[in-house]
Amino acid sequence: MTFEIGLVLIILVGAIWLFATEKFAVDLIALMVLGALVAGRLVTAEQGVSGFSNPATITIAAMFVLSAGLQKTGAVSALGRLLHLLGQQRFLLLVVVMAFSALISAFINNTACVAILLPVVLGVAARLKVSPAKLLIPLSFASQFGGVCTLIGTSTNLVVSGIAENQGLTPFAMFEMGKLGLILTGAGILYFVIIGQWLLPAGGGQSLAVAYQLEQYITELRVMPKSPLIGKTARETGFGRQHDVTLLEILRGNQRLFAPADEPIQPGDVLLVRGRVQDLMELRAPWKLEIEAEFKFTDDALRRSDLTLVEAVVAPGSRLIGRTLMAEQFRQTRGAIVLAIHRWGQTLHEKIRQVRLRTGDSLLLLAPAAAVSLLRGNRDLLLLERGNEPVAVRRHRAPVAGGILVLVVLLATLNVMPIVLAAILGCIAMVLTRCLTLDEAYAAVDWKVIVLLAGVLPLGTALEQTGAARMIADGGMWLVGGLGPVGALAVVYLLTLILTELMSNTAAAVMMCPIALSTAAGLEVDPRPFLMAVTFAASVNFATPVGYQTNLMVYSPGGYRFSDYLRVGIPLDILFAVLAIWLIPRFWPF
Repeated sequence: MTFEIGLVLIILVGAIWLFATEKFAVDLIALMVLGALVAGRLVTAEQGVSGFSNPATITIAAMFVLSAGLQKTGAVSALGRLLHLLGQQRFLLLVVVMAFSALISAFINNTACVAILLPVVLGVAARLKVSPAKLLIPLSFASQFGGVCTLIGTSTNLVVSGIAENQGLTPFAMFEMGKLGLILTGAGILYFVIIGQWLLPAGGGQSLAVAYQLEQYITELRVMPKSPLIGKTARETGFGRQHDVTLLEILRGNQRLFAPADEPIQPGDVLLVRGRVQDLMELRAPWKLEIEAEFKFTDDALRRSDLTLVEAVVAPGSRLIGRTLMAEQFRQTRGAIVLAIHRWGQTLHEKIRQVRLRTGDSLLLLAPAAAVSLLRGNRDLLLLERGNEPVAVRRHRAPVAGGILVLVVLLATLNVMPIVLAAILGCIAMVLTRCLTLDEAYAAVDWKVIVLLAGVLPLGTALEQTGAARMIADGGMWLVGGLGPVGALAVVYLLTLILTELMSNTAAAVMMCPIALSTAAGLEVDPRPFLMAVTFAASVNFATPVGYQTNLMVYSPGGYRFSDYLRVGIPLDILFAVLAIWLIPRFWPF
C-alpha cells in the first residue's frame, strides 16, 4: 500500500466517523475533508475547489430555488388540499398520502414536499381521528420513493449523473430511472398497505400538555401582600437567571398579560410560570408566593382568543441549528415562548434556553396570534398547525411557477440543453416573473448542502487518483468474485445502503461512485448498472431517522421512537435491495 492510498483511506474513515457521530456540522466536516486532501497533496488546489463549480452542485442549488418558487406561489399546495377531498376513508388515506408525496417529490425537493404536506396530513388525520403515527413515516418514505423516479428527484441522482459525465459516460436522462423508480414506488405503497401499517405505532393524537409532559412544569403562583416582588418587573427580579423559571403570564383580575417582562408586579397577581417543582419551592418562601393548589394545567389553560399553543419543527438548513434560544433571544425576536423541546423521543424541560437546537427538534410554543402569523412565513421553523399549509404569498402566480418547472423538465428531457443550463434559466424566470424575489431565491438555497457536496466531491477524486478505490473494489471482488457481476452489484448496493444509514446520502454516493466504477472496470463490464446501484441505494433511507432529513421532520410530530424506524424500515430496505439487485441488470445490462 502506497503512502497516498493509506492517507486517503485514513481521511475516508475519519470522514465516515465524523459524519456518523455528528461531532461537527456536516458542512464543516466536508470542508475539513477538503482541507486535509489539499494539505496532503492528494488533490491539487484546483481540484479541491472544483466541487463548487461542478454542474451537479450548481443544478442542486438551482433546484432549491425552483422548489421555493412552487412553494411560495402555492403551486404544489393545491395538490395537498386535494387530500381533504380524496382522503375520506381511512383505508384510502394511506394510499393517497403516499401517492401524493411520491408524485410531488419526483419534481421538487423532498424537504419542501414534506413541509407542504405535513400540516395538511395532520389536519386530515385529526378530522378522521387517525393517529398521525400511522401516516407520517409513510409520508416521509414516499417522498423518497418519488425522488428515485426522475433525475431531479434528489440531489443524489444529479451528483451520480455528474460523476458519470465527468468520466466520459452518458449522463442520466430525465426519466431514465423512472422504470425502476415506479416499480419501487408501487412496491413501497403495497408494503405499507399489506404489512407496514401494522408495524407502525398506534400512539399520537394526545393533547399537547400530555405529549410534552407539561403537567408538572406549569403552575400558578399568587403574589402575597408582603412579597418583595411587588413594584418590580420580571426583568428586575431576575426570573430565569438564578432559577430555571420562566414567567409566562400575569393574571390580574380579568386581564392576562403575556410575557410581561416590563410590567410591575402587583399584590394579588397570579403568575403563570414554567419551571421545576424544586425551583418553584425554593422561590416560594423568599418571594412570598403561594402555589394555587386548584390549578390543573391543560391546553386550554393557556389558549385564549389571542394566545395559542403551537408546535414548530426546526427545519433542515435552519439558521437556528447549533444555536441556543438564549443566543437567539428567541422570545424577543420571534414573540413566542418555548415551553419544551421534543428530541429523539425525549422531552426536554430543564435549562432549555441553553440547549443547542438540531434539525428535527420539535418546539412547543406559546405565542399570540400576531407572532404565529409571522412564524408561518419563517423558513427556520415549520409550524405544525393542524389543517393549515405553509403560507403561499403569491397564489395568482402559481400557474406561472408550475409552467416554469414543466419547461425546465421538457428542455432537459428533449436534450435541448443540459439540465444545469435549463435549471439556471428556470431560476431566472422565477425571479423575472415575480414568483420569487431575488432575496427569496438566495434564501431558498440550503448552503449547507451545497458546501457539503462541494467539500466531499474531491474525496471521490482522491479515491480514484490514488488507486484507493480500485484497491477497495479488488477487496470486494475477492469476497464475491465467484458470484460474478450480480454479486459485485449486490456488494456495491449494500455498502452504499449502510453508508447512507450512517451519513448524508450525497456524501455516501460521492464516496461509493469511484468504487463502483473501479469494480466495473475490474470485471470489464458496463459501469452504468453499478452507478445505478449507488444512486438507488443512496437515495432511500428507511431504517433510521438520521439518514434522511424528511425522516427527522416527522420524528417528533409522529411521536415516534428510534425503534419504530428499525421495525418498519429494515423490511422495506430488504425489499428494495432485492428488487433493485434483481432488476437493475435487466434495465441496464452489464
